[in-house]
Amino acid sequence: MSRNLPWLLLAVDLAILAWSATGPSDGFTWLCEVAPALLVLVILLATGRRFRLTNLLYGLIAAHAVVLMVGGRYTYAEVPAGNWVRDTFHLARNHYDRVGHFTQGFVPAFATRELLLRKSPLGRGKWLFFLSASVCLAISACYEFIEWWVAVATGEAAQAFLGTQGDVWDTQWDMLMALIGALTALIFFSKIHDRALARI
Repeated sequence: MSRNLPWLLLAVDLAILAWSATGPSDGFTWLCEVAPALLVLVILLATGRRFRLTNLLYGLIAAHAVVLMVGGRYTYAEVPAGNWVRDTFHLARNHYDRVGHFTQGFVPAFATRELLLRKSPLGRGKWLFFLSASVCLAISACYEFIEWWVAVATGEAAQAFLGTQGDVWDTQWDMLMALIGALTALIFFSKIHDRALARI
């Protein structure tokens, strides 16, 4: 079962991708939101035989892809679960975007940690922690650059993709949530990751 788990996760994600692609709120936003998941899928398929990841990381990547695909289906500002939380707790905005950026730090923290431990001379310790967190923050900042460039290139068409919901500090919040996600993974879940690594 453990060897087949990545294929099972792929099948589930492909089914969710098909659902997500059926009648999205905005086709352009859907493509922008799911593009990172599709890119990672291509990379995993190309490298999977030579470099198998832990099942934990495959599961986290699959879950992150679901977050992206749900966001793409509705746009992040209009995901029904986020609207329900907003209305129930009388919040100013739909916070599904914050969930997306939290996972944008949480999942890459495990991926970076795993790659550094397995492919570099770096061992467990402060430098592994620092570099893993730094890579996640760099990924988040680069994603914000991409959002900016898409907005400049397409104008009004990018409004749903940006999902700022009127918050002038949205970019800073996005990067902060990614950093919090990375720190959460590295501080509280590194031992679970170590156990997963020991099973490879």
